[in-house]
Amino acid sequence: MQPIDFDGEVNLFHFILLRCVGKGAFGKVSLHLFHCAHKSNRINRLQVRVVQHKQTRELYALKYINKPKCVKMKAVANIIQERRLLEEIDHPFVVNMRYAFQDDENCFFVLDLMLGGDLRFHLERLGSLPEETVRYYVAEISSALSFLHERKIIHRDLKPDNILLDERGHAHITDFNIAVHYSDRRLLQGVAGSMAYMAPEILAKRGYTYTIDWWSLGVCAYELIFGRRPFRGKTNSDLTHSISKDSLRFPEDAESRCSRAGIQALKGFLERDPTKRLGCKQNGPAESFEDLKRHPWFSNIDWVTLDTKEQTAPFIPDNKKANFDASHELEELLLEDNPLRAKQRKERDISSLSAEMRQMEEQFTPYDFKKMHRRSYYPQTQIVSTVTATSSTGPSSSRPVTPMTIGNDGPHEGYAYNHKSEHDIPMTERISGVEMAELSEKAL
Repeated sequence: MQPIDFDGEVNLFHFILLRCVGKGAFGKVSLHLFHCAHKSNRINRLQVRVVQHKQTRELYALKYINKPKCVKMKAVANIIQERRLLEEIDHPFVVNMRYAFQDDENCFFVLDLMLGGDLRFHLERLGSLPEETVRYYVAEISSALSFLHERKIIHRDLKPDNILLDERGHAHITDFNIAVHYSDRRLLQGVAGSMAYMAPEILAKRGYTYTIDWWSLGVCAYELIFGRRPFRGKTNSDLTHSISKDSLRFPEDAESRCSRAGIQALKGFLERDPTKRLGCKQNGPAESFEDLKRHPWFSNIDWVTLDTKEQTAPFIPDNKKANFDASHELEELLLEDNPLRAKQRKERDISSLSAEMRQMEEQFTPYDFKKMHRRSYYPQTQIVSTVTATSSTGPSSSRPVTPMTIGNDGPHEGYAYNHKSEHDIPMTERISGVEMAELSEKAL
């Protein structure tokens, strides 16, 4: 057995592949991730494992995709786009990428590991959440959205399923597989995301920028507080009409469940005119976030210590229980017909590969947050950090102490996918990674 070169380029030999991780929630998290991977495998061939870095002993989520299947699905540009976008992001309330690499068979993302479950799970278990708890999550997610928007990034699929809690109860945005860069000079037109959370300007195809994420956050907040979404419909057409036309109404017992300031904040987020929406001032994301922080609903939020995670979250997940549906555990034990293992790369002439395989070889480049600077590949942003990415120690670290699940609503353009569920109706007309790359290269 050859010694591992931790000073060299990161690879799968640097990690221990785990099925179960200790006791309690750790003991079941990998099975949960296998369940998510199983659902995703039917959709976009993405799989997830829990891994431990052999040198630092840190736990991570390993998301990977088979390269030949990626080519077959015409998803190469999308995977590269997600890889490049994640390199740009490092924030306390985002599931951040820590490493990226490939071998002859797969492309790998190593991501922050969350153990607290997603808000969909907690919502379905509890029926609704206290206003105080939801306000705290909204504040944390608002901080993350502001960070993304200042870097010209739109998430486009914000929903309870894609908000994960760490073991201390802090909220993190995950699933960037339909996130895109935007330009103020040319509005995006693609219909993408989960329909129930889409802003009306997307459905109207009027063009949009970062304002759509604040609408989605409003839908999430409303749903978490009242246990149902503000706009509903049995069909896509009905739901489109409701989002576009129906008056915003609140349950009869709304005043007993949400303060007047909270109701006003929800109305602000769910304003159909994006120029009047809470978090969407015309002078840009930074000023918009400052305006949001001054809203009466957030008067009790200490924004100075929020990002450092010094505050105690109002809800701390029980780490002695599985914070997910564990009903499919036995099935997941039998999933792997081709177990993942570290393999030495073969010497090969890249020029002999297909154009798509060569593109992955050349553009899905290695990343190591311990050694490399965060940077943007997009000309209109050109944000390059002056220090290496945040370390994993200290209270202000953006590295959460804990799983990431992979979103189950499917990827974007290039992935043909029809998925039906009452709470999540995705749209199939999407802007392709190639189109976005071309948009970026024009530096609009």
